[in-house]
Order: sequence, then structure tokens, then C-alpha cells
Amino acid sequence: MSTIKSFTKGLQVYKAIVSHDKPILAKQLCEKLNIEKSTMSRLLKTLHEEGFITYLEKSNEIIATEINNATNRKTRIELMVKKTKAILEEIYDITNECSYLGIFDNYKVLYLNQFDNSDRKIKTRNKIGSQAPLHTNALGKSILAFGNYDLEKIKLNSYTHNTITNLKSLENSLKEVREKGYSIDDKEYQDGMRCVAVPLFNHQNILIGAVGISGTKDRLTLEKSHEFGGKLLDIVNKYSIVL
Repeated sequence: MSTIKSFTKGLQVYKAIVSHDKPILAKQLCEKLNIEKSTMSRLLKTLHEEGFITYLEKSNEIIATEINNATNRKTRIELMVKKTKAILEEIYDITNECSYLGIFDNYKVLYLNQFDNSDRKIKTRNKIGSQAPLHTNALGKSILAFGNYDLEKIKLNSYTHNTITNLKSLENSLKEVREKGYSIDDKEYQDGMRCVAVPLFNHQNILIGAVGISGTKDRLTLEKSHEFGGKLLDIVNKYSIVL
């Protein structure tokens, strides 16, 4: 392999790792870029030695190093917030409940944005920048159901009497989410609160996060939650998100 060709392939591999936006295996990179295993091994070794990539602890999963990825991540998040603003506003207009945007972040949900234009005296607290356990809320369950994540890495801690606390129950819940297309958190993270969410895909049909709503159990009854689940699907299906 010539130096120029090797450099070009190395850049292709690095770009694939960064754009994947979650840990990836060498085997997946080989298939994605149609590069032989031996060649991929050499390219990854060079990228690792030069500090462009690293491996998750006790695994073969590859990620771009934080130093090189921080600016790109910040830019992607800002762009995602901007591109989904109209979706959150329309969700609020249809449901009259606070709407949210969340993404996968180290096996938690990271809230990137929310919209609430109501005049209620007591509003849902500002969650932007906060995290929540994936298994406890609708955003997290939509992300898990339509993403490719290791469920055994999730700490199934209990937060209310309704929290899912075993792997089999979580698997069954995610199967139901995939069948319906939307997820519901029925007082599983906070007593007295329900949430509804749907997965969010970009224009290439790649999962990028989830959007949803939360409200009190009195306003957001189970019947209304299912009704809003269908409406959220209709809303997100109208948008083509280019990132």
C-alpha cells in the first residue's frame, strides 16, 4: 500500500468512526468501508498510536478520542438542537405538554432541549443538560428500542414502584415499543408523571435520538398517552433532518 493510499484510507476510517457517533468494532468498519481485516488492523494501530482513537475499557469497541471529538460533538449538538426546534414546537402545539429532545450519552439520556410555552404556574423543571437512566423514561426506551446497544451495561436501579428492574422485563418493554413505534414511561422515574416519546431518525434513516413529552398522570392519562404516541409519530415523519 502506497503512503498516499494508506493516508487516504486512514482518513476514511477515522471519518467513519467519528460519524458513527457511538462505539464501533473493527469488523463493522471492514464491512462498512470494504477494507480487508489485515489492512484495517494496520490503519487502526496507526490511528491509535497517533492518539486519534481509543478503545473502551476491557473491550474492542473503538471511539474517537475526546480531545479530537469534543469540537465536532459540540457542533453536532448545536446543529441538532437547531434542526429539531420546529419539531419540539409542533409537538407542544399538538399536545400542550412540555416537549423534549434527548440523545444517548454513555448509557444515559442526555436532554439537549425542551419547549414549554404554557402559562401553568408550576412547569416541568428545566432538564437541558441533565441526564436520566435509559430504562426509566420514554426517551431512553425509544433510543434503546431502535438503537444497537448492550442492555447488560444498563444498571437497572429502581426509582419508583413502576421502574423496570430486570433485563427480561426491559427486553419485553422494548419489543412492545418497536411494535407500536412509541414508548411510554408510566410513573417509572418520577411518581405522578408520565412521558411519551418516539425515536428520531435523520434523512439517512440513522437513529440520532428521541423526542417526547412529559406531564402529570392526571393530565397525561394512559389513554391520552397512547393517543399522543401516534400523533408524535405523525409529526416526526413529516421532517427530514439533515445533520
